[in-house]
Amino acid sequence: MSLRVFLVAGEPSGDRLGGALMEGLQQLQADVSFDGVGGAFMQEQGLISRFPMDELSVMGIAEVLPKYRHLKRRIRETAEAVIAAKPDVLITIDSPDFCLRVAKIVKAHSDIPTVHYVAPSVWAWRPKRAVKMARSIDHVLALLSFEPPYMEAAGMTCDFVGHPVVTEPQATSEDIADFRNAYDLGDAPYVLALPGSRRSEVGRLAPVFGAALQEFVLKHPEFRIVVPAGASVAQLVQENVQSWPEKTVVIDPNDLAVDVALRHKRAAFAGAGLALAASGTVSLELAAARTPMVIAYTFKWLSWQIMKRMALIDTVTLVNLVSETRVVPECLGPDCTADGIAAQLSQVLETPHAQTEAMALTMKRLGAGGARPGVRAAQSVLTFLSKSDGQGR
Repeated sequence: MSLRVFLVAGEPSGDRLGGALMEGLQQLQADVSFDGVGGAFMQEQGLISRFPMDELSVMGIAEVLPKYRHLKRRIRETAEAVIAAKPDVLITIDSPDFCLRVAKIVKAHSDIPTVHYVAPSVWAWRPKRAVKMARSIDHVLALLSFEPPYMEAAGMTCDFVGHPVVTEPQATSEDIADFRNAYDLGDAPYVLALPGSRRSEVGRLAPVFGAALQEFVLKHPEFRIVVPAGASVAQLVQENVQSWPEKTVVIDPNDLAVDVALRHKRAAFAGAGLALAASGTVSLELAAARTPMVIAYTFKWLSWQIMKRMALIDTVTLVNLVSETRVVPECLGPDCTADGIAAQLSQVLETPHAQTEAMALTMKRLGAGGARPGVRAAQSVLTFLSKSDGQGR
């Protein structure tokens, strides 16, 4: 029996989840076809994206406003495409401001089963989102083990499926050596700089990251700086690092074959002495590579004022949350300054092992050692659809 799946992802982290899910579905289902919106990982699994995914990679209330009309048009176009295609299931992946609006329209005009991948962080802010989400979503795939009860209480079914980061390949010593040779790093220690995967993030964070790293290398002149850039923001990163400390290295995936770019990125993560990163799932990639980190992020003033008043937790870093520690330092909002970031980087450099245990615990709690999360997610979808059919959905 064939299975027709329509998927929608709106940012790189969702694209990675979608790619792993699609791979899992193809392993478990003999005949499966895909339609929808996604990035490079999902396209590697056979998706032909209806439009470039990076059109949707916008974060923050104030940041969304200038693109509101375009995003609203894309929401309507995507929902109409789902309704016309009549897939066996619609799977929306993260990016709730876009994806859940698509699902709402689809649910209002069809009986297509809906699955959302990544439970909303109702334990962090806006706890009533789950109840609202249940009006258009039938089933949820959760990345964190404590999330299913929140979703089930709101009226949806939910499975913890783990996170694909726990099974992604890690660089070998040979990979690291090849990477160092490719970028003429020699034996120099280096700090990773990861100013985000969205243009709006890079635009805000790159200047303060550059200033912070300038202070850091003045105190630690032996350090180089390596910036693994996302394909969609690589040119913007290249422009910004012109004012950064001398000999900053940018890994531009647009100049490399896909497999080489991934290998270089993994080697860069594994070989780094420490990292300065934007808030987001990149903290999990760093944890998988056992690279100690400082997290820094700032929104526009309006977004920050609204979000800090709605927050229910005292940290935004997934390593801190999953490990139930606060060992990863954060420089957020008004604390995202060059002086503050540089001081935290120096502190982490002095005690890099303070984060080691928390990173290992994070990987374990995200499913390391078990079945691949993409396969678990695929099995959850298939089980949900089987039960839905049995109930006459």
